Formats: sequence, structure tokens, C-alpha cells
Amino acid sequence: MLTDQPLPAVGEILSALATGLWRADTGAGLVALDGEAARLVGLPPEPVTVTEAAVRARFHPVDWIEVDGVIRLAAAEGTIAEVRMRVMDERGDVVRIVRSRAKPSLDPATGEFDLVGTLQEVSEPPPGAAHTPVTGDWRRSREAFLLDAGRALAEARSTEEVLRVAAGLSMPGFSPDGLAVFGVEADRLGLIGHHGQQPGDERPFTHMSLDTDYPAAEVARTGRAVYLSSPEEYRSRYPASWPLAERFARRSWAFLPLTVAGRTMGAWMAAFSYPVSFTPDERSVLTTVARMLAQALSRAGAAETERELTDGLQRSMLPMLGPQIPGMSVAARYVPTGGGLQVGGDWYDMIPLPSGTSRTRSGSGRFALVIGDVQGHDVRAAGLMGQLRIALRAYAAEGHRPDAVLSRASRFLHGITYDEEYADLRFATCLYIEVDPGTGTLEIARAGHPEPAVRMCDGTVLTRSTSGGLPLGVDPDADYPMTRLSLEPGETMLICTDGLIETGGHDLDTGWLRIRRVLEAHDSGLDGDVEALADALVQAVHGPSSHHTTGPLADRREDDIAVLLLHRQRAERGAGDGRDGSGPLRPPVRRTALTVAQAEPERIAGARRQLRELLHDWRSEDQVDSAVLLVSEMLTNVLVHTDADALLVAEVAGASGEPAARRMRIEVTDASDDLPHRRRPGELASSGRGLMLMELLADAWGVDPRGEGKSIWFELREPATADGTTASPGG
Repeated sequence: MLTDQPLPAVGEILSALATGLWRADTGAGLVALDGEAARLVGLPPEPVTVTEAAVRARFHPVDWIEVDGVIRLAAAEGTIAEVRMRVMDERGDVVRIVRSRAKPSLDPATGEFDLVGTLQEVSEPPPGAAHTPVTGDWRRSREAFLLDAGRALAEARSTEEVLRVAAGLSMPGFSPDGLAVFGVEADRLGLIGHHGQQPGDERPFTHMSLDTDYPAAEVARTGRAVYLSSPEEYRSRYPASWPLAERFARRSWAFLPLTVAGRTMGAWMAAFSYPVSFTPDERSVLTTVARMLAQALSRAGAAETERELTDGLQRSMLPMLGPQIPGMSVAARYVPTGGGLQVGGDWYDMIPLPSGTSRTRSGSGRFALVIGDVQGHDVRAAGLMGQLRIALRAYAAEGHRPDAVLSRASRFLHGITYDEEYADLRFATCLYIEVDPGTGTLEIARAGHPEPAVRMCDGTVLTRSTSGGLPLGVDPDADYPMTRLSLEPGETMLICTDGLIETGGHDLDTGWLRIRRVLEAHDSGLDGDVEALADALVQAVHGPSSHHTTGPLADRREDDIAVLLLHRQRAERGAGDGRDGSGPLRPPVRRTALTVAQAEPERIAGARRQLRELLHDWRSEDQVDSAVLLVSEMLTNVLVHTDADALLVAEVAGASGEPAARRMRIEVTDASDDLPHRRRPGELASSGRGLMLMELLADAWGVDPRGEGKSIWFELREPATADGTTASPGG
């Protein structure tokens, strides 16, 4: 009886079935063959252990190339690796075709395979069998497709773009007409996107448990692909979910894991309206696409999370400009640099100040404008910026003057960044301006920051020279002298970080000329639109932007940009001022003021530069040179012959279109009561020429005693022509 007979050994059974047995150790590069397997590959029919190279020499080289890919695919899917290969003799002729079926096991530590398999001779590939050996045309088509698909997925910047690229992929020889991407969230499987279905078809698949009897859920649980070649196979393996899939009338399905760094983040479904046998070559293409799709989705998800984090950081770190200020308009822009979180050390702020102090001259409503730049463009710079901004707000709320606010902030920043063991001392530039909206008075303290610029009513742009100290955090005992300026009705002040000036390969000089052209070209109207001007400034550097710019445009930034604009509106037009047609038109006045302290003689050079900017459209260059010379003499005399500071006030009255009617008046005031006297200096004398020059060069001049001190002034009238001559009536 059959039960009385002992079962034959495995080797005897395989030999009786003309099936060879082999085992490969890829780490050692050795292959062990039994007698039948040795015979099938053309070796003597006896057990033998040979090198991998000796076995490879027995097969067609094209077929051997496919072996590694098929084995790796089977190892990734946990399936059987099946290949058909042509055995060659010494002359290179095909002697037989063999089929090998093997179960690969991958060592995750070394990446090496351990293989045990069988070998059988076959006559010819059955219909619908694998594409192995692959023809050259199909191979080239596959490689070209994967190259294009990888490039397109790598360029996708959002999940929506990734899904759009995946929907447009046309695989060589077979293309799905239905796609779906599922994502894992905790113990749920959600639908991220789909293609090839009608709107509403996705509802049953949007939020299902990972324990659901559905192929995508199984793939997400196990990390292994599921291939369903026919509706019958789908129905038998997943009877619970088959009614959901049946109504789509598909014939084959592939569900593949989306794996990144060893973690299954979801599943990808490719559905076909025709039967697909899912040969090793087809599975290889699908697996490669799934890997690229997973990487693209991971990158897009990280980028979207980063953008959300960036927006959140910007919203928390950058303030709202607050309520409308009577008589003034404020606009701000922040543009981050590229890379990282796109949040750096630049910031701006608008701080309401306490009212009722002795310095309040026009009631409540005072506020401070702050702009600054912490060294660096990393997360540490952003963190320090947030801390410094809070500290500045606290010191301002205590009612300190601008110089005291910056002194305390410098001591604070030095204290939180100085570390003898870890040398990461950071500094920050800062400009702090206290604004009295009633009078337009600006009290400014500056810590190594670019100076403010003012656009006057007629479009003239001046950089306003202000006293300054070291950047914050460099010296905890640094002083920050204050400068007082006045913003006239109709004028606009610009303060910014150096990113606005230097981006695009510019230095401070050439970058400022670019910004100045934008300020001068902006049509301000009666009371200019500061929002439009802010957009124009950023657009001049980077192209169109929004209040907070992120994405591809931000990736090209070289430095963070922070911009603040303060515009003082003109007074309401009334009767008799010429603006409502009831009286003569009041001539426009262009005015600037500058204080030169006894300890700051170097500011005389800044006064000369500022005067030239004020007279940028004056017709006579000789008169401009004369005015600059006289201003130097007047300021120098105050510093040399008195113990007081000098206040320079220069103004141009009249319309630029009527040069003969324009007049410049320049006045220097000091606190000394000693009046100057005209002298006749000798040829070698080093002083005494100031009043002589004024008498020779000025159209009018004088010395006016004041209650405390005196004022020396001169006037020049603009000629009708550039050379200083007066045009005749006939032209």
C-alpha cells in the first residue's frame, strides 16, 4: 500500500521531475548546484560549487542583466522570482531555455541576497509570459519613460502637482486609466487624490480603517504590493470590498506601497480597463514609479509643511501695523530669503507708545517704528529676532527715549548671545524712530543700520543723515545719540534693511541709486499711495510680490528684505490756500535740517552731500558749488569759534518749472551770542574769509540775533539758464 512506502527524498523527487536545485550566496559570490542543475547549465551532471562568474558565463548576457532586477523586485514584494534564460555553449549558440524560480531573502544589514531555487528546461515561453529576455526596443522605451517620469516628479513642488504628473504618465506597452493615491494617518487610510473616476466616486475610500478588507489597506499594513490580474481574482481575495470596485468595470489592478526611508506612507493604485498579466518587467516599471512617486509626495509634503510653518512664523513674528493714524499712512513689506524656513533675522515693528509723559507735545497717538536685521539667515537668527523684538517692545512701553531703548536692547542681546565656550556672538543693526503724528517730529536712534530716506512733495529724495552707534550686541555699554528730524506734510520716509539695497549684486551706493529712481518715479498725487510704493520698491528688486512672498520666487532671494514707509498727509485743503481755486497757489517748499554737534565734525561732509541732493535739479552748477562751499564755512566757524552745536536748515522755494522764481535759503543757527565780524585776512591767514565769500557769492545774506544765540543765513536765486545768464524775451 502507498502508506507503507517511505516518501522519497526531495532531491529524488526533483530529479525524477527533471528539476535541478541550486543555492546562491551572493556575499561570497558562490553558487551550489545539484547534479540536475549542473547538467541544465552545461556542466558535468554531478553536484558542484562554482563561482557566480562561472555560472554567468553559461547564460546569454542580455538575460543575465535582467536577473538582478527581477530578484530585487521579488525581494521587495516578498514574492517568487521567476526568470527565463538562454543557456549558451562554448560557441555562443543557444542549447536550451531554462526557467528558474527562486525565493530571495534580503539581509537588511548588508543588502546581500540569499537564494534557494529550482531550474527546469522549457521549450518556449507560453502566451502572455514574461518579457524576459527583453527586446532592445522595449528596454529603451522603458528607460526613456522612467527618465522622463523621474524628471517630472522631481520638479513637482506640491502634492497637487505630483498627482497631476502621475495622472499624465504613459507607461511603455501598458498604461492605467484609473489612479488613486492613499495616505496613512494613524490607523486610518485616506484618499489623497485620484484620476480617471467621476466626482463623488471617491467617497467610500476617503477615510477607511487599515483593517479594512481592501487591497490598498493591506498594502499599507504589510508594505507589500498586491497584483490582481482579473476581476475573479479580486473577488476571491477581497470579497468584502469587491462591490466597491465592481462598478468601475476595470479588469486588472496593481496596488503598490509608497515607501520612504523604510516607512510605508501610503499606497498607489493603478487600475486597467484591459487584462494585464503583471510580468516581472511590468511589475518592475510599476515598482520604480511607485518609489519615485513616494519620494515626490514626501518632498512635496515636507515643502508644504515648511511653507505652513514659515507662514505661521511670519504671522507670529511680524506685527500688524495697527489702527489708522490720523494724518499719517504706514505700509510695510517683508520678503524672506530662500532656503531653510525662509525666515531670517530681518524684522519691522510698529509700537504704540504710552501717553501723558513730559515729552508729549501733541497729546496721545505717539508711536515708534522699528526696523532691524539680526546677523544670519538661519533659525537661530529668527529666534534672536523674536526675542529682540519683544525686548524692544518692553523697553518702549516703559516710556524710554529712543537712545535708552537701543542701549538697553544692546545690553540684552549681548547677554543672551555671549558665550565664552561657544563663540556664537550675534549682533543686529536697528533703526528706532519715535513719531509724533501731530507735529511730524521724528526722534531717531540708529545702531549700525542704513539711514532713512525722505521723498519730498516734489519727488526730490534725500538720505537723512542721522547720528548712530555700534550694532546692537557688540558692546553692552555702547551709546546711541539721537537725531531729531521733521517730516513735512506730503513727505514720505523710507526705512529698510540692506537686502532691499544690495540684492542683485549691488553695493550700498549702486543699490541706493536704484531705489532712489523708484522713489523719484513714483506718482504720489496729493497724498501718495504708500502701499503701491511699497510694491514698486520690492518689484524693482525681485519682480511682482505680495506682502509676504514665499515659493519659487522667494527661493531666488539673496537676503531678507524688510521695508517700512511712513507718509505724512497734507493738511485739509481750505479756502484761500490756492488748492481749491479760491486763492493764489502757494509755492512748494523743499526743506531739510541737520544738526552738527561739536563732537561730530565729520558730519559736515554729510551736510554737503545732503545739500547737493536737495539741489539736484538746480540749474546752475556754479551756484550749487557756491552753496556747498558757504555751508562748509558756516558750519566750520561754529565748531571752531564757539562751544555750541550747529543747526543747518536749507530750503528751496518755488516751482521747478519756473526756475527764475526759485530761491534757496540756507541758515545755520548756534547758541553763541558772539556775532561774526567782517575781517581782511592776510595772504597766509587760515581764517577770516567766511563773510568775504558770502558777500561775493550770495545774492543776499545776513546775521540775525536770536533770544539765545544767532542765525547766519544766505540766499541764492536760480538763473533762467544753466550758465547763469538771463534769457532775452525773444528766446
